[in-house]
Amino acid sequence: MTPDNVEIIERTNAYSGWFAVDIFRLRHTLYRGGMGPEIRRELFRMGDSTCCLPYDPVRDEVVLIEQFRMAPYTAGDSDCWLIETTAGMNDGDAPADVARKEAMEEAGCTITDLHHVTDIYPSPGSTLSRASLFVGRTSTETIGGVHGLDAEDEDIRVFATPFDEAMRMVDGNEIRVMDAVTILLWLSRHRDRLRLKWR
Repeated sequence: MTPDNVEIIERTNAYSGWFAVDIFRLRHTLYRGGMGPEIRRELFRMGDSTCCLPYDPVRDEVVLIEQFRMAPYTAGDSDCWLIETTAGMNDGDAPADVARKEAMEEAGCTITDLHHVTDIYPSPGSTLSRASLFVGRTSTETIGGVHGLDAEDEDIRVFATPFDEAMRMVDGNEIRVMDAVTILLWLSRHRDRLRLKWR
């Protein structure tokens, strides 16, 4: 299947602001053969982002952040302060530059090396957003405290934790943000190689 297997009948912009919503009428080729019926899809456009997990290969520690998130609060989740990686919208900047900038702004981390993990679509059924995921080499010796930009109303708790403890938090459902879980699971498979490379 390629984009040539999709026929756009109509595209209408329903809302444009910080984010945008488009409504599509379309058809696409079916796996069983032939062209399917007309369907309607709504697409939430929010732009591309970058997430970076700062990692100290000498201490074998990762840097995590915790902050209030409106979506789980609105959903009635009792845990609406979520543990995450540093992240930000690309806004036209290169993902590697965003990874370094956000690690400094949100966690006070200087990133000396970056390893690109992958690019993912967090919610491809309804949201046009691609996230570039990185592991960034840092030192956790002086990491901690509260960070974030006042201009963006950020109130971010920063902490370093041993890698094994971070994985226990994943297993215990304490880290529930897709980007953070994805990078930590990747690091669990490639950590020895990355430590050898960065030490």
